[in-house]
Amino acid sequence: MSGIRVTTLPNGVRVVSDVMPTVESVSIGIWVKAGARFEPLEVNGVAHLLEHMMFKGTALRSAQQIAETIESVGGHINAYTAREVTAYYAKVLKDDAALALDVIADFLQNSLFDEDELGRERSVVLQEIGQAHDTPDDVVFDNFQATAYPDQALGRPVLGRPEIVGKMPRDAIVGFHKRHYHGGSIVVAAAGNITHEALVAMADAHLSTVPAGDVPTLPAARYAGGESRETRILEQVHFVLGFCGSPVGSDDYYSLSVLSNLLGGGMSSRLFQEIRERRGLVYSIDTFLSAFSDAGVFGIYAGTGPDLVGEFVPALCDEISGLASSLTEAEIARARAQLKSNLLMGMESTGARAERAGQQMLLYDRVVSVGELAEKIENVTLETLSRNARQLLASTPCLATIGPATNMESFDAMRRRLAA
Repeated sequence: MSGIRVTTLPNGVRVVSDVMPTVESVSIGIWVKAGARFEPLEVNGVAHLLEHMMFKGTALRSAQQIAETIESVGGHINAYTAREVTAYYAKVLKDDAALALDVIADFLQNSLFDEDELGRERSVVLQEIGQAHDTPDDVVFDNFQATAYPDQALGRPVLGRPEIVGKMPRDAIVGFHKRHYHGGSIVVAAAGNITHEALVAMADAHLSTVPAGDVPTLPAARYAGGESRETRILEQVHFVLGFCGSPVGSDDYYSLSVLSNLLGGGMSSRLFQEIRERRGLVYSIDTFLSAFSDAGVFGIYAGTGPDLVGEFVPALCDEISGLASSLTEAEIARARAQLKSNLLMGMESTGARAERAGQQMLLYDRVVSVGELAEKIENVTLETLSRNARQLLASTPCLATIGPATNMESFDAMRRRLAA
């Protein structure tokens, strides 16, 4: 990470490079602090629809030419919308980095948002929403998020609701773009065989006319917890149980990462060994951290059979409730080693390094070094983890299920088990 450099253009656009001189490629993109959390309720889904529309043509390039320009040099281009960030990125050979940024900067500033293209893309996104609805292990996480953060943008689906997306007017897309795509919200990031000076020159050439601006202050996240059960005729019950966690980058975020790993982060984890290997109650079970700028959740996902869910839930609750008093130094050391190795292995990928740089500049206003991250992980102690485990249990649980869960005990019974 010693190769990281940052320059801020006069309009506030930040340019960050992570130089990897021994590779032949460059991952390059633009990260924007303008995800679904910035949407008013009446235009839920506009950030994601805007991301789609960016690829539908500018005054210089048609939608087909945008794709062909990158793919004709052997590269690939993509984008995603998350709750707090939207990203547009490409991976190309080192000599084509300027071309890639040219294409991305062009559609970021000059997209036409053509009405006919908008009509077609609304249909595409509605199909995407429908496909997600047919994938219960996707829907259960949306239901979980809505239950954890009710009546606020952080709890609404990133894809949006079909009744809103299907009628989304062009003015809503143009307005969202104008409000949120400005110098204060944009980071240009690149990792690979590129010099910082070259990247700054490219960014200045293509983005110097982006208007300056400030990222709006969002309402504070309000974790609530509670229960969501959706009955469907399925082969499995899709189950997510979570607790109030910590914001990304906080000291507790790193200790919760260690706790998550030892509880459900791999084949040696407690949940995998006890719930799957010894009891045979699930095929898949793992833990996750969903962390945001000012909030977070610590959760467990599993898929289990309708005839097994009655045994599965008490077994899971026993593992969670007993965690604080049964941690061992050996499993903590193993979890630390796994996290640090994953961190270092990720540094071999230009895409992962560009993503890290872009995301961290938006969230922390700096790129956190691998050495600092490794130190934070190494400093996690048994006492800290025990405290974290007790803090999780002190929060209101958040439960979401999809499937035939009639044999599952009540939410109140589950809470009593967790409090025991």
